[in-house]
Amino acid sequence: MSFGDSKAIITNQPDIHENLSEIVKKHLDKEFKKPISAHTQQAFDEINDVVQKFSGPIILDSCCGVGQSTRILARQNPQALVIGVDKSDNRIKRNVEDKWQADNFHLVRADLNDFYRLVVEANWPVSKHFILYPNPWPKSKHVQRRWHGSAVFPYIIKVGKELHMRSNWQLYLQEFQHALAIVNVDAVIEEVVDDEALTPFEAKYKASGQQCWQLAAKLENN
Repeated sequence: MSFGDSKAIITNQPDIHENLSEIVKKHLDKEFKKPISAHTQQAFDEINDVVQKFSGPIILDSCCGVGQSTRILARQNPQALVIGVDKSDNRIKRNVEDKWQADNFHLVRADLNDFYRLVVEANWPVSKHFILYPNPWPKSKHVQRRWHGSAVFPYIIKVGKELHMRSNWQLYLQEFQHALAIVNVDAVIEEVVDDEALTPFEAKYKASGQQCWQLAAKLENN
């Protein structure tokens, strides 16, 4: 597939999933007891030492992939410590263009289902939390694989003062907006109009003529 030939999202779901409210409420009422993986615990302990010694704002870039967005956010926020997290060791070790280099970021390989819980437990002072272009899992039967349908959703909404998301599937963000409304958090969805793509996926979607969307919400944390 060429750079400007990304396929549009194909889904059998015409609107917000009919069971989403029930799923979200179930996760809000039930403790997530999955054991923390050893590799994520170790990765968290190492980066937590850095966080605890830092006195400025913390920015968390979840699902960071190759870390392009992490570097751009670090460059845009030189006073902050920007931490990018991805489950793939291969992705976070790839090289990116020099123009995105910065000194105030770290890339961490970890399972976010575990990492989020450790961040909440440690009460990290996260100012902004970014989730950019996560796998949308567009089939209706996979709704619980989306972040807002997952068991870790109650922890995601406890991370940071602001949440920023982007997707080329507007319904994904509308579902997240719906899940936030259940916990009385307002979110705004708008078109992405930035000239500079934050991630390689965003650049591909734009080159393919697809519209990208962003969600912003203020959370009552920290």
